[in-house]
Amino acid sequence: MENLTYRLIRSDRKTLALQIEPDGTLVVRAPRRMPKTAIDAFILEKRDWIEKHRPRQPVLPGFTEREIRDLGQRALEYIPGRVEYFAPLVGVTYGNITIRNQRTRWGSCSSRGNLNFNCLLMLVPPEVLDYVVVHELCHRKEMNHSPKFWAEVARVLPDYESRRQWLKTNGSALIGRL
Repeated sequence: MENLTYRLIRSDRKTLALQIEPDGTLVVRAPRRMPKTAIDAFILEKRDWIEKHRPRQPVLPGFTEREIRDLGQRALEYIPGRVEYFAPLVGVTYGNITIRNQRTRWGSCSSRGNLNFNCLLMLVPPEVLDYVVVHELCHRKEMNHSPKFWAEVARVLPDYESRRQWLKTNGSALIGRL
């Protein structure tokens, strides 16, 4: 295929799947015996989706271990205060707060109420960081992304969509530096 390179991973799956890594690499997951011509046809069919979702930003140099450690320390000092502020507004309690340098997530919430946050949140605008905090706290009420969940996020942050869009537009460039 012209100008569209990808990494192919074959497995015992039954369907084709596309994934775009933070650095823009296209990963194609395919059944073991599927012909390459069928895979190429699928990619061609999904070309518009691929171009829409590939990061537009140039790949930036990676963070050093020291930078990651410093971001983690800053996050540990700052994020718990934001969680403490928003938890009563959401109407929930929470467990432990952990800071990580995750390549795929900005935050997560366990069924036990423990919260994980990406140290790179220290590099996003404060209102975007607050959106991630509220998002994870709302999972204490709804452990899914149902309309009920999004209504809860909107109740606390009526403008959450613009904050969420910032992450979609700019987040992959940051995570790509890990």
